[in-house]
Amino acid sequence: MRFFLFLVLAASAAQAQEAITIQERREIPLERRAAPASHELRLTLAVLDGSGWSQEQVLPAIQVSAGVLAQCGVALENVEWVRIGAPARFRDFATPVSRELSRALPLRKPAVYFVAGTRQSPAFDAEAIGRGNSRSRPELRDTVWVVYGARDLDLVLAHELAHVLMDSGEHSDEPGNLMREETAPVNMRLSEAQCARLRASGAANGLLRPRR
Repeated sequence: MRFFLFLVLAASAAQAQEAITIQERREIPLERRAAPASHELRLTLAVLDGSGWSQEQVLPAIQVSAGVLAQCGVALENVEWVRIGAPARFRDFATPVSRELSRALPLRKPAVYFVAGTRQSPAFDAEAIGRGNSRSRPELRDTVWVVYGARDLDLVLAHELAHVLMDSGEHSDEPGNLMREETAPVNMRLSEAQCARLRASGAANGLLRPRR
């Protein structure tokens, strides 16, 4: 009987160590912009405890990235801040464990996860997963994963969100275009064709809502 009780307690302790929980969840007030918009974006920001990310780092970058997407008539209407407590193995982006995390704690999409590092190869500062590249990992659909210390965070966020909203992994060779392979402060423009695809695909996939 004592041995059985020991096994039960050990199993309970192991489950507690593996628990994935929401530590904080709230709506974030936004700075409203006067630019006209035809579509609304509601975004979830998921920050892993122990990843190094803070609200003071993330929110100003999100506000700037929203300004970049505004050129396509998209307004950031709502931001939900979710702080996640999870075992250390979930703090780095890796397809198997990140699928497990997303499956255990489904969030409103599109969702941006802020993690400590990546175990993917090749290793990118950020990775966007849309419909076209999620067939073998459906739990990660319509998400962006950003590694701590990503350079030009505001433009990285705009670039990766554009990939998800357009449901396209394509890059552009056009000078100054946001979708050039390497993000940089001089690359902020989206073409009319890119904006049209972003709005159409985003709305069709339920990631954007037409503004009434």
